[in-house]
Amino acid sequence: MTAVLPSSYTVRPPSKEDAQAFLELVSDYNTSVIGYADFTLEDAEDELTEPGFEPETDGWLVFDGDRLIGYGAVFGKGDHRSLDLDNVTADPVVERWLLDRVVDRAAEFAREYGHASVQLDGVVYQADTARRDRFAGYGFAPGTTFHRMRIDHDGPVAAPSVPDGITVRRGAPDEAGQRAGHAVLNGSFDGQFGFTPRSFEEWRASQENFSAFDWSQLTLLELDGEVVAMRSTTNQFVEDENCGYIGRLGVLEKARGKGLAKFLLRDQFALDAAAGRTGTILHVDTNNPTPALGVYLSVGMQAVLVMEVWRREVTAA
Repeated sequence: MTAVLPSSYTVRPPSKEDAQAFLELVSDYNTSVIGYADFTLEDAEDELTEPGFEPETDGWLVFDGDRLIGYGAVFGKGDHRSLDLDNVTADPVVERWLLDRVVDRAAEFAREYGHASVQLDGVVYQADTARRDRFAGYGFAPGTTFHRMRIDHDGPVAAPSVPDGITVRRGAPDEAGQRAGHAVLNGSFDGQFGFTPRSFEEWRASQENFSAFDWSQLTLLELDGEVVAMRSTTNQFVEDENCGYIGRLGVLEKARGKGLAKFLLRDQFALDAAAGRTGTILHVDTNNPTPALGVYLSVGMQAVLVMEVWRREVTAA
């Protein structure tokens, strides 16, 4: 059944100038579910200016008078076989209307990129049981579960010893280093849930649009002259939680078993503690084919929030 908005509501595409209203909408919803905003103004601006996102076709704002009551958007990357959606509102009717728009646009993406169907993913806090039930009613099914992991720093943290034979390269101001990090990212995450390989140009543009990141935050590990591991960190949790954040940590399969992931984790803990951060955060897919969750637990990280990815297959329009 197609949802119909009340005639008094208005709809238009979003723009960067809507970031403050978007922030307030998301903060109100998140606070009602998990008790805090879990979102910042920079997060809002970054999402609304994500490279490749076309607001005129890929985003919708719903207003009741002058009050923003709903936001919906769909994002594609790489070959657009896998798409991400965002949908924020306290009104189930608006939620369904926005999801209808998102699904229709996903079907158009499938046709435009030559796919018979695409996978459409949306993240739901596990605590929001009512929304999970509604997503099931919209034809979505559970895809995977992500844990937000955190370790607290009460004082200085000792820097770990560099593994034998490893050279640490901190920062990647040049294109060669950036390309090396990109290659390890694609190689180490290939086949993991929801991961879509992107061209170097697309990935670099996305990194440079992200206000909480700069190239000094990319660390590479070299073995026998080859980059085999990478860690990308950001400041996106500094403003609201004073924590460092590990956005991506990848080790090529041929270099696993050498303690490189644990080194990169403990190294970041030491760096964050030295910078006065109260903790370090990352997200992990609990169905990851590598034993990532066990590695994070083994170095003292604990789950502090659970999110589920709900997935729907959408056929081409």
